[in-house]
Amino acid sequence: MGKRSANDLHLARQQMVDRQLKARGIKDERVLDVMGRAPRHLFVEEALADRAYGDHPLPIGEQQTISQPYIVALMTEALELGGRERVLEIGTGSGYQTAILAELAQRVYSLERIRPLMLKARELLAELGYRNVVLNMDDGTCGWADQSPFDAIIVTAGGPDIPPPLIEQLDLGGRLVIPVGKSRLSQDLIKVVKSKTGRTTRTNLGGCRFVDLVGRHGWSENNGYR
Repeated sequence: MGKRSANDLHLARQQMVDRQLKARGIKDERVLDVMGRAPRHLFVEEALADRAYGDHPLPIGEQQTISQPYIVALMTEALELGGRERVLEIGTGSGYQTAILAELAQRVYSLERIRPLMLKARELLAELGYRNVVLNMDDGTCGWADQSPFDAIIVTAGGPDIPPPLIEQLDLGGRLVIPVGKSRLSQDLIKVVKSKTGRTTRTNLGGCRFVDLVGRHGWSENNGYR
């Protein structure tokens, strides 16, 4: 199939917003606006660009995926971003979620454990003009202590439990969104809110399925929980 025109891409994004996001209850106007503008097709392989705005995840190489648009919107909305936050993202992947966050927060710190993905995302985000994003290659389950605390933390991979360092690095009043499940085949999307007194509350946002959260406080590279 030939290269899609700017008008076709605009229409595809608007249909995505209307049919996949609004129709499923996403209400944050800032989230809907940025997802209606962000060039998701640039964050997938060229051969898959025509499927970029479909209601499904897509492979991005290295056995990783770009999440379906609805999940990106749901997790982003749950962070309750107002524009002045410092956000930590665990799992840069293609950089698409990073770009969405960069439009909605003051600064984004993103960790990726797979070097080729991190380098590719860094190059693309720079080409697109994002200057409020800092990427690094590291074990995301340990967070980024040197840059903490964070107003919001988002984890784009599923682990057996919430890594304790992420709770520690979440600022008072902060929000954390992470897929959690004892099985590697399915998770629940959990939102954690840390009160001004340091107490945390958890809300289950529904079932989901993500790639493995690998690291010291997640799954091992092979098949078990560390």
